[in-house]
Amino acid sequence: MPSAFRLSALLLAAALALTACDAPTPAPTPQAGARIHLSAVPGVAVDRPVLPDVNPTVPGLVAGLPGGDLTAYIAQKLTWTGCADGTQCAVVLAPLDYANPAEKAVTLSVRRKAATATPRLGTLFINPGGPGASGKDEVASFATKGLEQYDIVGWDPRGVGDSTPVRCYGDAQADAFNNLDLSPDTETERATLVEGAYDLARSCWENSGSLLEHISTVETVRDLDLLRQLVGDRQLHFFGYSYGTQIGATYAELFPANTGRLVLDAAVNITDNDDVIQAMGFDLALGNFAAWCAQKKCELGSSKQAVLDTITTLFDRLDGRPLRSGGRTLTQSLAVEGVAAFLYFGTQGWPSLEASIASAVDGNGSNLLRASSFLIGRDENGHYGSLFYSLQAISCLDSDTDTGVLHADVVWKEDAGKAPIFGKYFGPQYGCALWPVRPARQLDIKGTGAKPLLVIGGTGDNATPYQQAVAMAKQLTSGVLVTYEGNGHGTFGGKSACVDRIVVAYLVNGAVPADGVRCT
Repeated sequence: MPSAFRLSALLLAAALALTACDAPTPAPTPQAGARIHLSAVPGVAVDRPVLPDVNPTVPGLVAGLPGGDLTAYIAQKLTWTGCADGTQCAVVLAPLDYANPAEKAVTLSVRRKAATATPRLGTLFINPGGPGASGKDEVASFATKGLEQYDIVGWDPRGVGDSTPVRCYGDAQADAFNNLDLSPDTETERATLVEGAYDLARSCWENSGSLLEHISTVETVRDLDLLRQLVGDRQLHFFGYSYGTQIGATYAELFPANTGRLVLDAAVNITDNDDVIQAMGFDLALGNFAAWCAQKKCELGSSKQAVLDTITTLFDRLDGRPLRSGGRTLTQSLAVEGVAAFLYFGTQGWPSLEASIASAVDGNGSNLLRASSFLIGRDENGHYGSLFYSLQAISCLDSDTDTGVLHADVVWKEDAGKAPIFGKYFGPQYGCALWPVRPARQLDIKGTGAKPLLVIGGTGDNATPYQQAVAMAKQLTSGVLVTYEGNGHGTFGGKSACVDRIVVAYLVNGAVPADGVRCT
């Protein structure tokens, strides 16, 4: 799914070390016993399955703290203990349902890198994106030069990693799903993909139950405000990449008076306008790579279009003839994800992308397989972390539409018109149409009353198109746009000295740059 690529580049770093059709007719109803009916009318939301009530054992889901409000939760004490790389870790409880805090609680896992300079400025909370990426994992590698007066704190949001994770089926079934043709061109392939999406949704419900109803961004933001209080900060200072910008913007909407200095890097779409889709960013980034490759006379083609043709010819060949590599199979969909993975690094990743595509053309798909694995959260032993599951679970709960499978086909056709390569090969998004939990209420995010908020966008960002940063800065009443003229996903942390200086001056001294400042 396209939203699967809203990740921090941290999750893909190891990859660099590795050397449009008409809408089909409705698919048959999934296997016998499935309580699902597929509508024949686009946009009619009758495809969501009705599944039996369940009560699974979910790690970290415990009895709520006593009382009918948040008093007992706010009274918790953070007990920090030593963990990896000289950092400290702690766990706290937060209400599963903020409307009924005494019933059940989720466990939030938190990690801190303590300030090393004085005077201490408080806590800088960080989130790497996803949704579903680990904030704890981000702490050790987060760029702290100039920010030594802050405690750097990352947490795994509810449903993620060590914080009461979403659980679904096992590794073998996840592999089987990811080996499906995600851009079906026959009715049989489409029916198989619909069944695969349904089976994933059902397994998540059976293994996670009511947790799926309480992992929205709004609830994560309420957790973040609880954490702010537990560390003793009067205002929240925050840095979010990618989906993390949605967390930050939502915080400014819900808690403007508590909002301190927020940096929103690689902004997602917080508007209700879908004219610019994520696949357009990937098409732009791939085109930039192709132009570079052709200019240096690479083996993939002598012109930008020739390089793109080489790539799409590979994709199309794999559709009918998947490539066995190292005991695994490089399918068309895994190749698409592998190519997309390298685009997160911008120019730094282009040489490895060139080599990986050339190897696949020559019959060795191992590098693209490894890159795709990092993107979907599959480790070298074939084990899936929570990212693969929590990404869909959070995305579906945060969805602003509640429409069916046939409508997903219509949108896919529209996406392929906007982004002829990735819009086509990403395929239709059946997952949320068949998700067993209805979307949560979505907010009109403006952040009225918040202090100036720094919004950063890269003109060649693959996963969050630059237009989304422009739109976010415009919609937030105190948004200030910083533009990075370059490629890759996310900017702060060594890619641009200009952007780094602006961010550090803002977080440390409160210096707000001129709206629209550009860094080349």
